[in-house]
Amino acid sequence: MLRPRRLALVFRRAARSLAEADSVGPDQQGRVSLGELLQLHGQQSLAVLLLVMSLFSMLPLAGVGSVLGLLMLVLAQRWRRQEHEIQLPDKLVQLRLTARWSQRSLQALTWLYATSSRLLRERLTALCEPRFAGFWGLWIAVMAIIIFLPVPLGNLVCGSSLVLLSLGWMFRDGLALLLSAAVGTGGIGLTVGVGWVAVRALLAGGDWLQRLF
Repeated sequence: MLRPRRLALVFRRAARSLAEADSVGPDQQGRVSLGELLQLHGQQSLAVLLLVMSLFSMLPLAGVGSVLGLLMLVLAQRWRRQEHEIQLPDKLVQLRLTARWSQRSLQALTWLYATSSRLLRERLTALCEPRFAGFWGLWIAVMAIIIFLPVPLGNLVCGSSLVLLSLGWMFRDGLALLLSAAVGTGGIGLTVGVGWVAVRALLAGGDWLQRLF
């Protein structure tokens, strides 16, 4: 089982090395890739993959949220079936952040795991059992669809929900899973609200055109 304190140490060292050397390898200019972030975890479980993809989806990178939203739908199906292997496209694995966002991502993961080591523990573990995998797989799919859609702040809210889900599953903390559901419910409400405003705007626009012509 992954230990949050150990992971915090791993990412703290990686962030320090990146800051000191300003490079993670020849011609990479201090930039880290999705594949390298996965490797730092020491394993590539579905929960780890979902966590890293969720964090990437929240970054202000054009088009990345849409691509990751589609891949999360595939991951959701694997999660439901508890198939632990998923092959990511090479272009996505090799996707590199800017030097600025590379450092911020490493620092964010350091903070995330350091905080997890203090707050997360095994509790309400029934929610982490395989029999609930189908429900959480469906939940991932719903969040992925919202991340894919151009909903303002949808990627941030639903990405946060999936981060909590990943951490809860990795460290068998059912409370984190419940918090994931609560945050994600807010994302669903946001999507419904944006959709309602869009429909009202279209109807109002249609009425205006009818009066105009």
